[in-house]
Amino acid sequence: MNLAQKIKAFVQLGEALCDFSQDHIQALIQKAEVHNRWFSKENIKTALEGIRQHYLNKEKLEAWVAQYSSLQSPRHRFSKVGVVMAGNIPLVGFHDFLSVLMSGHHLMAKLSSQDEVLMQGVAALLLEIEPAFKPQINFIDRLNDAEAYMATGSDNTARYFEFYFGNKPNIIRQNRHSLAIIQGNESPEELENLGDDIFSYFGLGCRNVAKVYLPEGYEPTQLYPHWEYWADRLRAHNKYSNNYDYHRAVLSLNQDPYFDNGFLLLHQHTGLSSPTANLYYEFYQDDIDLKMKLAPLKEKIQVIVSKDGSYPESIPFGKAQSPELWDYADGVDTMRFLLAL
Repeated sequence: MNLAQKIKAFVQLGEALCDFSQDHIQALIQKAEVHNRWFSKENIKTALEGIRQHYLNKEKLEAWVAQYSSLQSPRHRFSKVGVVMAGNIPLVGFHDFLSVLMSGHHLMAKLSSQDEVLMQGVAALLLEIEPAFKPQINFIDRLNDAEAYMATGSDNTARYFEFYFGNKPNIIRQNRHSLAIIQGNESPEELENLGDDIFSYFGLGCRNVAKVYLPEGYEPTQLYPHWEYWADRLRAHNKYSNNYDYHRAVLSLNQDPYFDNGFLLLHQHTGLSSPTANLYYEFYQDDIDLKMKLAPLKEKIQVIVSKDGSYPESIPFGKAQSPELWDYADGVDTMRFLLAL
C-alpha cells in the first residue's frame, strides 16, 4: 500500500468508529464497558471522537506524514516492532498502533488486559476496510521475536522493560503527570475547561491534570463551583465513588486537612500524582518561585495547561486530552524512531 491508500483507510476507520447508530459499534462499546467498568460509554465515545478528529482527519494525516521525507520513499525492509500498550484510558495505545502501520513496519502488540476489547475491535474494523493491513498486525503475549520495542508503563515496569529490551532499539515510557497553573485572572469559562482536563476519563490518563499550582492567597475552594456540572456523572460511577469514599476516610483518619465538595478532595501536597477523586494543590509566590518548583520536575511532566497557554511550553485549559498526531508522548518522536529502524 502507498501512503495515500493508508490515509484513506484510516479516514474511513474514523468515520466508521464514530457512526454510533451502527449496531456493531454499539455492541463494541457495550462489550468494552462490561470488560472494564472504568471505560464508561461516555468516555469511550469521547475517545473515539477525539481519535477521529485529531488522528484520523485526512488533512491532519497528510500534514503529519509530510514532515517525514523518508516516508515518501519506497522501503525494502521492514522491522517487527513489539509494542507494549497501556490500558488506563480507552484506546490509549492507538497512536502507537497507527504510527507502526503508517511507517510500514509489522506490529507485534501486547495489549493491556484493560483495553484489549477496544483495540482488537478497532483492528478488526480496519481489516474489514483494508485487508492489506493483515500481514502487519499481530496481537501476541510474548515479544521475543521483535526487532525493536515501544513500551508504556509505570516507573517499576520501565526498569523491567530496560532489562529485557535494552539491547535493541527502543522507546520506553515511564510515569508522567500533568498539571495546571492558575494565575488568578481566569474567566469562569476557562476554569470550566480546566474541569475537562481534570475529570475526563475519571482523571486516569497521564494527560489528565493531577495537580494545580495556585498563587499565594488564592482560595482553593473557589474552583469548585466551576466543576459542578461533573458532579452527577462522577457520583453515579461506582468505581469513582468508591475511590472518593476511601480517600476521604484515609484523609480523615490521618487528620490531614482537605476540602471536600462531595466528589473531589482538594488537599495541599508537594507531589504530582494525586489519587483518583483527589486533586493536589500547591501555592507559589511569583513566577520565579514557580519556575524553581517546576524545574526539577521536567522529566515527570507530560502536559502543562494555563490561561491561553501563556505559561512557557503549556497549552490552553481544556486541551490536555486533545493531543494532535505530532504531540508525542514524553516528547519522543515515535515516527522518527520507526523510520530510523
